[in-house]
Amino acid sequence: MSTTTPQETAADLQKFTIDLLSNTRGIDLQPNQDAKPTSIPDLLTTLSSQLREANKKPEANALDQLHDKLTKPPSHGGLGLTPSTPPSPSHLSEAKFLTEAWLHSVTTSATARSYLLTLPSKPPDRKPMTLAQKIFTQHALSSRSAQHGLAVGDVVRVGADWIIASELSWAQMEDTYHALGSPGIWRNDRFWIAGDHVVHPSITETPKVKAFVESAERAKREFRMTEFQGMNYTIMHTEFVRERAEPGMLVFGSDSHTCSAGAVGCLSIGLGAADVMMTLSVGETWFKVPESVMIWLEGRPGFGISGKDVILYILKELKRNTVAAERIVEFAGPGAKWLSVDARFAVCNMATEFGAITGVFVPDEVTMEYVGRRKRRVNRENSTYFRPDEDAEYAGTYKIDLEKVEPSIAVYPDPDHVVPVSEMAGKKLDGVFIGACTTTEEELVLAALVLKVGLAKGFPLEKGKRHYVPGSLPIVQRLQELGLLEIYEEAGFTRGPPGCSLCVGLSAEKANEGETWLSSQNRNFQNRMGKGSFGHLSSAMVCAASSFSMEMTDVAPFLKDIDTEFFKYYKGEIDGQSLPEVQYVEPKPQEVASEELESLPQASENSSTGTLESGIINSKIVTLEDFIDTDALSPGFTLTSCKTDDEFGQYVLMHTHPDFRSKVANGQRVVVAGKAFGVGSSRESAVSALKGAGVQAVIARSFAFIYSRNQPSLGLLGIVMEDEDFYAAATEGEEIEIDIEARKIEVGGKVWEFRLSNMEYKLTVNNGIAKTYGRFGKKIWERLMQEDPGKGVKPTMEVEAAWAAPEERGDSRLNW
Repeated sequence: MSTTTPQETAADLQKFTIDLLSNTRGIDLQPNQDAKPTSIPDLLTTLSSQLREANKKPEANALDQLHDKLTKPPSHGGLGLTPSTPPSPSHLSEAKFLTEAWLHSVTTSATARSYLLTLPSKPPDRKPMTLAQKIFTQHALSSRSAQHGLAVGDVVRVGADWIIASELSWAQMEDTYHALGSPGIWRNDRFWIAGDHVVHPSITETPKVKAFVESAERAKREFRMTEFQGMNYTIMHTEFVRERAEPGMLVFGSDSHTCSAGAVGCLSIGLGAADVMMTLSVGETWFKVPESVMIWLEGRPGFGISGKDVILYILKELKRNTVAAERIVEFAGPGAKWLSVDARFAVCNMATEFGAITGVFVPDEVTMEYVGRRKRRVNRENSTYFRPDEDAEYAGTYKIDLEKVEPSIAVYPDPDHVVPVSEMAGKKLDGVFIGACTTTEEELVLAALVLKVGLAKGFPLEKGKRHYVPGSLPIVQRLQELGLLEIYEEAGFTRGPPGCSLCVGLSAEKANEGETWLSSQNRNFQNRMGKGSFGHLSSAMVCAASSFSMEMTDVAPFLKDIDTEFFKYYKGEIDGQSLPEVQYVEPKPQEVASEELESLPQASENSSTGTLESGIINSKIVTLEDFIDTDALSPGFTLTSCKTDDEFGQYVLMHTHPDFRSKVANGQRVVVAGKAFGVGSSRESAVSALKGAGVQAVIARSFAFIYSRNQPSLGLLGIVMEDEDFYAAATEGEEIEIDIEARKIEVGGKVWEFRLSNMEYKLTVNNGIAKTYGRFGKKIWERLMQEDPGKGVKPTMEVEAAWAAPEERGDSRLNW
């Protein structure tokens, strides 16, 4: 059997690349006959130099990125090619694909908008803005008010910097993609897919899992993706935040923990799959500028206090779905400098459990040093450093003293039922899990050092399950370099491939019925880790300390004996080290050509083609309580077994409200619920399940943010109603009439008005985003924005007295 030499493979790729440059870029390069390439890396270096000499910098940069991808080791997402590597046929095939993908990215990036042009100082006529408002302003494409600063309530078209998805959410996005007519995507170099939710090497050939893998692979090929991460390389958020997200960016992802990228000052927001697919197709979406709250961090946390400890403390103090509900949470203050980016990652990751739209740290010197350490220039050069104005208006400012943070446990099944470890000490455990996206490299290192202390003291390993899952292969490699994989193994831990693992309980790794686990994951809802299991939350260090006795154990005695010098070595800390000062800038919104909008014909108010043509719903009420979560509305197993609304509808609320489906089938088709309806994950199947069961409308005191966006996107009417008299009248089984166009509800002879924006109305009556796209095409948001121009509303400034900061309300100036 003949073997292709590196020189022959390089010659093959050389001809392919030169032909591609000529046919797609109009660039004619001549191969150097006197110095033939000896390998693929050598070839790419040569071609890049030739392109630079020809003043073709974008194409040269693309080949530099390709060189980096092909030569990086597989543990860092590359092919591991070296000048002496005998390339396989699959190596050559992948190299050709990536060559085509990276050169195609030159075209898609050139036609996309850039959001890097900023101002050195604030214009005198611009209103004060929060960090979130500045990032929205920088990406605003529609609202002329953006020129003078966006305010709470402004409805605005915004452009995206990145779109991210998992293999599970992409499968749902793919359905929407086909429903849209397969329109292509806006940029092939800004779409990140990572296989993490259901894939696992032990079940790769399972038909259901195989279908998810094939769906993701189709996306890679069809879109010529440069940022396809494959299966079990990284948890969706982990390497994206570590190596891609940058300060000032606006990111949308089809997962509720997309908010993790707030760790680096990036406004990163989770949405439903249909919503994200639309954004991926056109490169923009709509947003109603929400209120923000400020979490002002003071003090310095003790050694061994992690970001997980900090966010659990915040949840204990402020509670979920209260001050953060439907708001953006911004983090700043003198205490922030003591939180590493890994710690910030954990805090922002659980902003969704806090009830927030997202969480974002004001970028600072810590951020700049972190981003500056990245090896790839392309992932360092798109940063813009904004900070809130001193007189920006916040819905509330809350001080958190980091010195008071202690290791704690969130008791099943509520993330905000947080107690000191001492209150749960001695509780028996069947298993300990260290993993999920919220568990960073830093926590994994600290947990290993805790295990090392226990092993050195000779603590016995009691019977029980011990499992850990690092968030990415680069983290695995780092733990190996530090000699910590052996520590986990000696302490009785099995290691799973990078993925969500027990945190979603959808794959090969899940808890058994009746088992009690302590986990460093981010969510402890009912049935989350596995049907009938009980999961409590804590930091990886508390989990490690508890893994010896298989009882909940205080980590404090372990921390006293940790090798702090080793941890400093890992962190690369140098005594007296100072960081460079950040140069903050001001947003410069895109120029909006008035004729672009005015040239579009107006859509008729009566041109709806959806399922609510009559505009009237007559039904009976079925009532539900507060905090109905998406895990209950669409149980985990349905995500891999159901496709249609009718299929999802068969299982809606089956574990928590088994009589719900029969009530709806018997005519109770309007849900009246309490606070934070739809809290939890981004799964849009929660809406599909309600529709499939026959629900026509959901009325609630409040909705979780992503769920509230998913309702109009999928054509289900959602109404927020706060009037206590309404809830007194709207009881189980009562008849109800909803006049959608008039925005009125009648129950028991009484009438209440409700609000519904024109954007939500149009999406709902047209039966969702895909059908609306069918009418308007890629101008969808411009057309709908004509009818919903985004009038600002007065921000809500009332703050609960119990949580109010000492400063007087109205004086929201920040001490930078």
